[in-house]
Amino acid sequence: MSEISERELGEIYDFAVQLGKDAGNLLMNFAKARWGDKGSGEQLFSEKDNAVDIVTKADEDVEAFVKSSIQKKYSTHKFIGEETYSKGASRDYLIGDEPTWCVDPLDGTVNYTHLFPMFCVSIAFIVHGKATVGVIYAPFLNQLFTACKGRGAWLNETQQLPLIRNPIPPMPARAPGGCIFSCEWGKDRRDKPDGNMHRKVESFINMAAEAGGRDGKGGMVHGIRSLGSATLDFAYVAMGAFDIWWEGGCWEWDVSAGIAILQEAGGLITTANPPQDHQTAEITNVRLGSRLYLAIRPAGPSDTETGRQTQERVVREVWKRVRELDYSRSGA
Repeated sequence: MSEISERELGEIYDFAVQLGKDAGNLLMNFAKARWGDKGSGEQLFSEKDNAVDIVTKADEDVEAFVKSSIQKKYSTHKFIGEETYSKGASRDYLIGDEPTWCVDPLDGTVNYTHLFPMFCVSIAFIVHGKATVGVIYAPFLNQLFTACKGRGAWLNETQQLPLIRNPIPPMPARAPGGCIFSCEWGKDRRDKPDGNMHRKVESFINMAAEAGGRDGKGGMVHGIRSLGSATLDFAYVAMGAFDIWWEGGCWEWDVSAGIAILQEAGGLITTANPPQDHQTAEITNVRLGSRLYLAIRPAGPSDTETGRQTQERVVREVWKRVRELDYSRSGA
């Protein structure tokens, strides 16, 4: 595979940003068809798998638009999209070394169905298995998050991320106390003792409980938020609005663009599952596609620590309080 030059990467970035805007506008056209004088009132969705996994006509049409636009411009690039990927066909890692576009045409589908504004289109360009360009557009909110490796991360193309920059604050000294903790319920709702849902609920309670409670696991976080969109969770961590995001079960299209944006903003992304010795284990960047993610917002230095040290300290404090999740796949 030939290397992609800086100039070519810049062209891909510009193309991806415009494509994200166009795809987001298409999503809003579908949404507007359900309200106002010109709306037919017709529900443009059907149910698949369960009530939490609603696939809309907008999903399919927006992905088809994005895929055809990419194939016309970059016919040799690989394309992975949520709607065109057969979820049951393989659990192997989907992304290799070849230039790859990874797209979620509509993340936050349940939100979209209810016209709750936390939904978005997500477009990532990946080289050598690394998320290099990321575009997330939430059209209802008119929020466009973008990043290109080496060029920083941006909100609406004018505000560099994180938003608080002069200086970027360190992670709180008493973290997870003082932190906004973001999490999602996920699609695995089986009421199974010690299953993923029960482990998540226990972890949420640990993070929320009073400091020192629950046999020392109480985290007393400042607040817990669930947007219903893993993609926007990532964007809000990059923005600095969320301090911590912890989740299992995400696929590549849920996280690729967010990883590109958060890394360019200066955030840390590692595994959600606590290692056996969470106090001394090495903290490494998570593999794209692992399905287990812990993200920490960008952080500046304190009087006694570097920004990275404050992030790693918070990682260990989260690991102390959360349960291991089971979202295994081949090669993991």
